[in-house]
Amino acid sequence: MRLGVDFGTTRTIVAGADRGNYPVVSFEDPRGDAREFVPSLIALEDGRPVFGFRAEEAARAGAPHLRSVKRILSDPRVTAAATVRLGGRDLRVLDLVAGLLREVAGCLRTSSSVAEDLTDAPLDVVVGIPAHAHSAQRLLTLEACRAAGFTVRAMVNEPSAAGFEYTHRHAGTVNSRRGRVLVFDLGGGTFDASLVAVHGTAHEVLGSCGDNHLGGDDFDEVLARCALRAAGISSAELGESGWAGLLDEARTAKESLSSQSRLIAIEVAGRAVTVPVGEFYEDAAPLVRSALATMEPLTVPDRDGSPALPDDVAGLYVVGGGSELPIVSRLLRSRFGRRVHRSPHAAASTAIGLAIAADPDAGYTLSERLSRGLGVFRESESGRRVSFDPLLEPDLRVSASDTVAVTRTYRAAHNIGWFRFVEYASADDEGVPRGDVMPRGRIAMPFDPLLQEGSRRGEVDLAGQEVVRTEYGPLVEERYSVDPNGIVEVQIRDCDTGFTLRQSLAAD
Repeated sequence: MRLGVDFGTTRTIVAGADRGNYPVVSFEDPRGDAREFVPSLIALEDGRPVFGFRAEEAARAGAPHLRSVKRILSDPRVTAAATVRLGGRDLRVLDLVAGLLREVAGCLRTSSSVAEDLTDAPLDVVVGIPAHAHSAQRLLTLEACRAAGFTVRAMVNEPSAAGFEYTHRHAGTVNSRRGRVLVFDLGGGTFDASLVAVHGTAHEVLGSCGDNHLGGDDFDEVLARCALRAAGISSAELGESGWAGLLDEARTAKESLSSQSRLIAIEVAGRAVTVPVGEFYEDAAPLVRSALATMEPLTVPDRDGSPALPDDVAGLYVVGGGSELPIVSRLLRSRFGRRVHRSPHAAASTAIGLAIAADPDAGYTLSERLSRGLGVFRESESGRRVSFDPLLEPDLRVSASDTVAVTRTYRAAHNIGWFRFVEYASADDEGVPRGDVMPRGRIAMPFDPLLQEGSRRGEVDLAGQEVVRTEYGPLVEERYSVDPNGIVEVQIRDCDTGFTLRQSLAAD
């Protein structure tokens, strides 16, 4: 059996591919109850990290715990060596993510609805990743999955996977007149939106927008602050552990809300308080409006200039655990009307779509966009000036099954080339990156044959060498490849001598 794994901010949800059906996997928790997820929760028990259901029990007993490790992973500065502090200990983020996914793998084999099918079978999976995940997050997620024992067949952007689920469930709404779907994916910690063109089972992502720091966690914080206001105390008075406990209370209360709810009961510092639902929604509305502003590039302006759905969009598909809050669909329908469709399995939509992607008999294909550009700062004029050169545009079409490569050749003009790579979300009219710009590695490439030989032997420190202009440099080939997981590798080769440097651009 092949599986789709949605490693979520608060929950990890798995769906299976079973003869054209894609059921959500259920897990038995320590109390014997069936749950359609494993908590994405980490806690310290007797000084050691525990994960999933066991972490949930430990946190309930007051143990130091960590929610939303995926949001930490989305920080573009995170590397394989990055740590997070938990209960007075510094623990590697990569080890924690791998431990959590290893727990999911163990639950699949021992206490899930598909355990019998997986006794001796490999855990073949397609894994979801936020559309606007940085290269480091993609690589670390992939490495954690492999360390956990999963055989990763592909990584698919989460809103693209939800697009598969929409087509599978609502194929009748897509026709020659309305052949596109706009996916609104509000998860526990991230928000993504993708505009997808659908031709039968062939999907092409036309554009994506996202915010790696907007999700259900933020709604929890809004509700917790509403509760503090009702109790007349500040978060400082609660202390760090009290605030963490209140966030847990807020999350539980939020998830129990329905469209008929009028009051929210929450315990603050041992005291029961009530928050009017209307008050909470009023404070939370800016978060939904922030998501609308983020996805605005995928919409068209209506008569008053407000964002509207293009005429050829079959529907705005609302998915993700964060979208289960009634105010989200309410505000979206107020803005976009009847073409707003909320998935009946909003929290599991991505996992179901990933299971469809994992099913070789489903016949679904996907053409993606890079979503984040790659460029390089180069030194010129003997190191006196730095210029920026865009290499891979943010809307570059990439493949979910094959590597896409861009190659450039030129004559080197200096004895050493310094390449400082960055990822960026957008650029100005002159091609200079603006806003969210993050380092993604650097390479010093010797073009002088003597420096190449010294570098090969480890006898030359290029940082200590003067950059000088040359009369006639070697022919140089740069090759930038994007693999099916969205990870970029650079290869720089001196075509005259064959000297070559390769590097994955997933960390600085």
